[in-house]
Amino acid sequence: MLLDSPLCDFGRKAPNFELSSCDKKLYCRDELVGTKGILVAFIFNHCPYVKAIVANFVSDAQRLQTLGIQTVAIMPNNCISHPADSPKKMVDFATQHNFGFPYLIDETQSVAKVYGAVCTPDFFRFNAHLELQYRGRLDNLTMGNDDTRIPELFNAMETIAKTGTGPESQIASMGCSIKWRPPISESQE
Repeated sequence: MLLDSPLCDFGRKAPNFELSSCDKKLYCRDELVGTKGILVAFIFNHCPYVKAIVANFVSDAQRLQTLGIQTVAIMPNNCISHPADSPKKMVDFATQHNFGFPYLIDETQSVAKVYGAVCTPDFFRFNAHLELQYRGRLDNLTMGNDDTRIPELFNAMETIAKTGTGPESQIASMGCSIKWRPPISESQE
């Protein structure tokens, strides 16, 4: 199901998290923040929208590091019902696309819920004070679109790195819905 992410809730603090990477290393939010902030991206391997942007996403993340902005990708999908998003497949996906940042698994989906992630890709850009300043799309390209690329996320992040605040005008990210786990009933506990 195709969804749009909500628009930016400027100033909202970045929720803390502690998640393991697809290669089993544990990370928390505070150790991932760069001097100018952090980009938290919710993605999953089998999403065609993620596949369409992954090369530009990785390239932009590398450029952001030079600005003092670190990136983390979080996989929130139910990998039991969607084995293409399993930890093993996450390692393969990260390796294939040369991720230079951690790719974490949100097995309980609690981090995605507290951030308010609804689709993949869903980008949250926080400034150095961990205040939300951008929640929009990566760029103007859509699937099959051959237009000249405008790197909206990178441009916004560059502005945030310089000024601490994001652009007022932001276009929502669009992508696949997160596949949520069914709620646990009392009889299953």
